[in-house]
Amino acid sequence: MALSHESTAAPPPPYKRPFVIGVAGGTASGKTTVCNMIVSQLHDQRVVLVNQDSFYHSLSGEKLQRVHEYNFDHPDAFNTDLLLSCMVKLKQGEPVSIPVYDFKSHTSTEEACKVNPSDVIILEGILVLHDRRVRDLMHMKIFVDTDSDIRLARRIRRDTVERGRNIQSVLQQYDRFVKPSFDEFILPTMKHADVIIPRGGDNNVAIDLIIRNIQTKLSQHDLCKIYNNIDVITSTLQIRGMHTLIRDSQTMKHDFVFYADRLIRLVVEYGLGHLPFSEKQIITPTGSVYPGVIFRRRLCGVSIIRSGESMENALRACCKGIMIGKILIHGDGDHGRQLIYEKLPSDIASRHVFLLDPVLASGNSAIKAISLLLSKGVPECNIIFLNLIAAPEGIHAVCQRFPLLKIVTSEIDEHLDVNSRVIPGMGEFGDRYFSTC
Repeated sequence: MALSHESTAAPPPPYKRPFVIGVAGGTASGKTTVCNMIVSQLHDQRVVLVNQDSFYHSLSGEKLQRVHEYNFDHPDAFNTDLLLSCMVKLKQGEPVSIPVYDFKSHTSTEEACKVNPSDVIILEGILVLHDRRVRDLMHMKIFVDTDSDIRLARRIRRDTVERGRNIQSVLQQYDRFVKPSFDEFILPTMKHADVIIPRGGDNNVAIDLIIRNIQTKLSQHDLCKIYNNIDVITSTLQIRGMHTLIRDSQTMKHDFVFYADRLIRLVVEYGLGHLPFSEKQIITPTGSVYPGVIFRRRLCGVSIIRSGESMENALRACCKGIMIGKILIHGDGDHGRQLIYEKLPSDIASRHVFLLDPVLASGNSAIKAISLLLSKGVPECNIIFLNLIAAPEGIHAVCQRFPLLKIVTSEIDEHLDVNSRVIPGMGEFGDRYFSTC
C-alpha cells in the first residue's frame, strides 16, 4: 500500500554561495605567490584567503618532544574536519574563527582569527585537493607545479629565516618526510586540478590566463546572485569535455550531434528536478518502506523552431508520452520578432511547460515565446526555460521581464558580439545539428 503526502510547492531555489578556489601544490612551490597575484587582480570582489597550515594539529607531550620525527606533510597532520566545518560555514554566509598556528611551538595559539564571509574564498595548502569532501566545495581547483630543486631551495630559505630552524634539520626532514609524502599524497592530487601552473609564481602568462578565466567565472556567478531564477548545472570534467567538443569548429557532424544530445539530456534531467513533487512512501520487493517522491505529471514541452527541436528527443526519453508544442518566430530587424506559427496543447494553461531552445543569445525570441505562453494562460512560475548556453545579455533581458520563470542552462558565456552572436559560443546550433550549413 502506498502512502502519499501532497506538496504543491516546487523545491526552494538553491542558496547562492561564494566562489571557492582551491590552490594546491608541493611545499614552497609558489602557492602563496599565485594566491596573492589572484587577489591583487580581483579589485571588485571581497576576497578571503584561508591557509590549510592554520589547521595543523597542535603537538604536545611525546609528539612535541620528538617533533623531528613528526610528518607535517601527511594528511593526518591536519584537522581536516575543522577545516571542512569552517569552509562550509563560510559558504553558508557565516563568520568563522580560524586557528592561528605557531610553527616554532607547533601549537595553535589561544587567539583565533575571525574571518567574515566574502564573494571569493581562496583555500591554499599542500593537501587541499586530497580530501574529496573539501574538493567538492570548490568551483575551481588549481595545482602549482614547480621543480623539486627549486622547492627545496625555497623551503630551506623559508624554514631557516621564518621558522627558526637549522639547515641540517630541514634537509633531514625533507629526505625523510617531505619528498616521500609529496610523491605519495600531494602529486597524485594533480589529477583533480582544473588548471596546472608550471613553474609556479614565475609563470606570469599562465597566471594571467587563470585570472581572466576566474573573472569570467565570477561574472557568471554574479548573475546567479542577481537572479534567483537562474540555475547553472554543476560543472564537471565530463560536462566541460562535452562543451569542448560541441564548441570546436572542427568537430564532425555526427560527433556534434552525439555530444550535444548527451548534454541536452543532462539539462533536461536537471530541469525535471524543479517540478513540483509529492512525497510518497512505497513498499519495496523486500517488504521495506522507502520514503520517495513523485513529480507532477501535467507537463508539456514547447520547442522554438528550429534549434529547439533538437531537444525534443531528450525530453521524450525522460518523459514517456509527453506532449510537445512548437513555436516559429522570425527575426525582423535588430530587435523585432514576429510570430509565424504556433501549435500548442489546448490545455497548456493547466500544465508546467519546458520551453526548449539550446542557445539564449539576445533573449528577443525567448521573450516573444514566453509572452505567447502567458497569453495562453500559462502561469509565469510554471515555465522552465532549458538551454545549453546563455549570454549575460539574454539572461538580463529575460529575467528582468519574467522574474518568476526558471532558466536552466549548462554554461553562461562571456557576451554577445556586434552581430549578436554568443561569444565564445558554438556557432549556429541548428545548422550544425541538422546539417543545413
